Amino acid sequence: MLSNTVLLKKQNSYNMRKKYFGFLILGVLLAGYIYVPLPDNVEEPWKIMLLNTFLKTSSYLALFGEILGLNHFMKSMALFSRIQGFPPTSDENIIVKDTTFNDIPVRIYVPQQKTKSLRRGLFYIHGGGWCFGSNDYYSYDLLSRWTAERLDAVVISTNYRLAPKYHFPVQFEDVYTALKWFLDPQNLESYGVDPGRIGISGDSAGGNLAAAVAQQLLEDPDVKIKLKVQTLIYPALQNFDFDLPSYRENAHYPVLSKSLMVRFWSEYFTTDRSLKKAMLSNQHIPLESSNLFKFVNWSSLLPEKFKKGHIYKTPTHGSSELAKKYPGILDVKASPLLADDSKLRGLPLTYVITCQYDVLRDDGLMYVTRLQNSGVRVIHNHVEGAFHGTLAFLFTKVGYRAANQYINWLHENL
Repeated sequence: MLSNTVLLKKQNSYNMRKKYFGFLILGVLLAGYIYVPLPDNVEEPWKIMLLNTFLKTSSYLALFGEILGLNHFMKSMALFSRIQGFPPTSDENIIVKDTTFNDIPVRIYVPQQKTKSLRRGLFYIHGGGWCFGSNDYYSYDLLSRWTAERLDAVVISTNYRLAPKYHFPVQFEDVYTALKWFLDPQNLESYGVDPGRIGISGDSAGGNLAAAVAQQLLEDPDVKIKLKVQTLIYPALQNFDFDLPSYRENAHYPVLSKSLMVRFWSEYFTTDRSLKKAMLSNQHIPLESSNLFKFVNWSSLLPEKFKKGHIYKTPTHGSSELAKKYPGILDVKASPLLADDSKLRGLPLTYVITCQYDVLRDDGLMYVTRLQNSGVRVIHNHVEGAFHGTLAFLFTKVGYRAANQYINWLHENL
């Protein structure tokens, strides 16, 4: 009887050790999946790792679904991101409502406090690689609330139709349509907005659209009211050269890899995967358009400290067929960096945010240089230790600081 008891205890002890060992192996595997080496100057790295884990898992699931033929990668990513959706909710400070401007969905933020004077107006365009994203995401909703309250401003946060169902120039046209409707003097009056204090802002793909529509406004004789400021938050500004130093250095960092950014660009124009393949090898611009490379030549446009010994490679020209099938890749409305100096000169006071560990860093830096060379007043805020999308990461210290700097700048200049 005693021996059976001892054997039972040994068996139980052995089973417990197996369980502990199993949990240990699971923990090691989970830690290995979550952990990603980050630069030493990144604050709160565990928050970035957890965020990256969610994004990475979503990406893997979306890619797996696409391989199985269940759903397009970008459609799945858009579906996963919908967990961030937040209904229009007014509070004691801000009235929030969803409506449409000429059939384009927008969310409006108006301060509750009555005022006899006209308010500032800010038109905001969300990011998401032209493929997903929405003005009802919690981070955009919170940023718009803060902006409306601290600036005592009317904030218009717009949506637009998305790829892969809709391609360029639909996104541009949707945003431009909504902005023109807002800039109509009668509509500004109905919202109590000062026509001399209107700004446009956008992040990532939204920064691309903000830059593009700001340029287009200068050529539109029907729009008499001009923008006072534009704020471009880590904007995507060109699809000509994916071999910039920022693409080389940050190709595999969290949030936005080179391959994902290239896919965003290709999906903006088409679901034809041959365009992405050509873009990844930097062989998508035809020889006859080589004159446009001067507008995106980083060897002459980047400040010295961002070149870091990188050697400029003359782009390899691709077939003319892709450009003929998808002319948008050569369109300044898709790549605002392609605008010549004469088109840039009339742009308003500009605030550009770039992040250290972001493939799009050099797009913003080159635009700063080109705007300055054209006589446009530019304030550049380069956020060290930050990744792409940092203003959406308001749960991090660096994101919170960057958002405050952005709002403070608007308060002083809009």
